[in-house]
Amino acid sequence: MKYLHTMVRVSDIDKSLNFYCNNLGLVELRRHESESGRFTLIFLAAPGDEDAQVELTYNWDPEEYGEGRNFGHLAYAVDDIYKTCQSLMDSGVTINRPPRDGHMAFVRSPDNISIELLQKGKALPAIEPWVSMKNAGRW
Repeated sequence: MKYLHTMVRVSDIDKSLNFYCNNLGLVELRRHESESGRFTLIFLAAPGDEDAQVELTYNWDPEEYGEGRNFGHLAYAVDDIYKTCQSLMDSGVTINRPPRDGHMAFVRSPDNISIELLQKGKALPAIEPWVSMKNAGRW
């Protein structure tokens, strides 16, 4: 058995690709559009880790998606949790659970999918402004 991908439904392809690709740094691997099924599938992965994919599913007919907390979250290891979170904040992304411990943070996609960011290796030393930063919303 081999892990293939995790699917999340998205309501706006452009906003979602901006978040996952431009902000998080994932790359688009392939795309499939089904005229008869009225959907688009976009497969993304972290550079160099194409075995762990995220499938963005866009249904052409509008639907309302709840927050789907029962989904849980996607998780990615990052080289520097502080630099990653600062870059996301600079791009307008809310850090819902700041990396106060130098190890873990949470953000949310435009469709409210929780994304966990984990420091590769050992936690970084706790530093300001992260130590004092409060949670924002739910994660």
